[in-house]
This record gives sequence, C-alpha cells and structure tokens, in this order.
Amino acid sequence: MSTKLIQKQLFKGSQEFELIDDAVNVRIKTPFKEESFSVILSILDPEYIINGSKLEFHSRVNGSILLSFHLNKPNEMAFNAFIALLKQRAESEYDAFIGVKQASASKVLNGNVSEEPPEFEDSEQERLKNLAENYNAKMIDESIQMLEQYVGGEEIAPLIEALKVFNDDPWNESSQKQLLRSFHQLGAAQGAVLTYAPYLITLMSNNPFQHE
Repeated sequence: MSTKLIQKQLFKGSQEFELIDDAVNVRIKTPFKEESFSVILSILDPEYIINGSKLEFHSRVNGSILLSFHLNKPNEMAFNAFIALLKQRAESEYDAFIGVKQASASKVLNGNVSEEPPEFEDSEQERLKNLAENYNAKMIDESIQMLEQYVGGEEIAPLIEALKVFNDDPWNESSQKQLLRSFHQLGAAQGAVLTYAPYLITLMSNNPFQHE
C-alpha cells in the first residue's frame, strides 16, 4: 500500500497526505495560500465519519476534526487502500502507546477492525476524577519543559500555564477544567503539542471535557 495520497481539485488546489513513522504529514495548497501540519496517529480515532463528499477523522481527545479527505479521490482504489492503512496505523500507534499487543497479521492486511473504539463515561465528574487519577507530577514537569523548549509561542502559553496550575493542585476541579479547556482551544496546534508532550494523551484521551 502507498503511504502517500494526493488529492487535486481543479481551480481549488490540492492536498497531500503522507504517513511517516508515528504521524501523518499534511500539505494543503490553494490558489491563495499553502499550509503544512502533522497529526500524531495515536490521537486519531480510527472510526472515520462520512460527511457529504468528505471523509473525516476525529481526535480521540476532544472529537475535533483532524483530517478531512475528498471522498474517493484521486480514485476509489487508491483512496480505499490509503484509508485502510491509515486506520490500521492509527490503531497500532494507539495500542503501542497504551501497551496493548498489536493486531494480528491478517487484520493488518485486510484493514478490518473488530474491536469497538473506547467509550467515554458520560459523567463530567467521572471524567474529572479520571484526569486526577492519571496525574504524574514528573511527567507534567517534563511535558512543560519540552513544550517551552520545542514549541513555545503565545498560542500554547495558556496551556503551559494551565499545566503548571494543575500540577500544583491536580485534584482541584477548577484547575482540571482549566487544563482541559486550554487544550481544547488549541485547535490544529494540538498535533504539535502532543508530538513533544505525548504524556498528555494518557492524561486526557479517556477524559474529554465538552464545552458549550
């Protein structure tokens, strides 16, 4: 299977997806701008959603759209093969992260998924409780250090501040909500953050906090 998919639309530009190690690199070109970003596979929910003429992959963390494909472009065969590989790689990376054994060889080849995606508790209090239970002061400190050294910038400053507040009092509901809210507000910058602070996946992936 190809690890790259290129989709072009006349007068609208193109988008290129390439699977590299534990991430998918995205490059989008339009007549007016060009952007590039990466999405870590371990935070990608492999259960995609068909939305009109688009196929979308969402975040395990907060449900936001991370990848959006033009359905069956450039052709159905190439598209289906890439999506099957992407699903399998997303599962494998998540399993490797949480220490679960990899899928069998036959499952990898046919791209089928038998397990259901993890289900989240509906209770907000339960999610906040789980966030505190996943707390590790040393890992929070390391995450802050990595983010300040390799990412930085005003965009993630609220997250770094929220991590410091949370680290001081991880069982305080206000600090928990502040942390989850600041991460949620990062948008596309979540990929860069999780590249250098993957511990945040453990901290938050099973505890999405939904905002009004």
